[in-house]
Amino acid sequence: MEMKKRISLELRNRTPAEVAELVVDNCRTSDGEIEGLTDEFKELEFLSMVNVGLTSLAKLPALPKLRKLELSDNNITGALETLAEKCANLTYLNLSGNKIKELSTLEALQNLKNLKSLDLFNCEITTLEDYRESIFELLPQVTYLDGFDAEDNEAPDSEADDDDDDEDGEEGAGHLGEYEEEEEEEDEEGSEGGEVGLSYLMKEDIQDEEDDDDYVEEEEEGEEEAGVRGEKRKRVAEDEGEDDDDEDDD
Repeated sequence: MEMKKRISLELRNRTPAEVAELVVDNCRTSDGEIEGLTDEFKELEFLSMVNVGLTSLAKLPALPKLRKLELSDNNITGALETLAEKCANLTYLNLSGNKIKELSTLEALQNLKNLKSLDLFNCEITTLEDYRESIFELLPQVTYLDGFDAEDNEAPDSEADDDDDDEDGEEGAGHLGEYEEEEEEEDEEGSEGGEVGLSYLMKEDIQDEEDDDDYVEEEEEGEEEAGVRGEKRKRVAEDEGEDDDDEDDD
């Protein structure tokens, strides 16, 4: 598919000024030049033209808000001055898989003052002696070359980091919520257990008091019965004494 037609399809009923990201990878240019992209795309921040057969950037329109530009796997050999003229705010530039051979070809990028990350994988220039040291010296504003800084520290994936932080925050909030729920359940169970235990103890105390009352009553009944039996025995003895006296009188 031709680049011009592909760009028209990617608009999807939007005006060029409403487009912030545009990907036209693997389409084809008729003469190695950019086609269908105009300065009407003034809000464009991300542009990807991977493997489209580009040999020149001469027809690149002014894109003042462009931050990231993907140009890997094309046939670009030089003339990078256009980038500094038309996309002065670039922070990321991928030229991997192009035909860049000389260090001097990259001198034009010195005017990209905000450029932080530059990729040149699979370009012939990477075979030069002291390639990395030379690039960092030539372009001091660049922090990451081919994904690593001058101390070989890997460039962070800011989008992935943001996603991880969000997931961790949600998971942390989820775990915290679960922990709080468990604590609440334990508190409720503890409260219920405390109420049950208190009720049980009160019942035990009541039962003990009832048992004590029963024991006192039994003692009193026993004493009363013993008193009755004592009275009976006393009466019997008195009766027997009276009988003996009557017999003596006779």
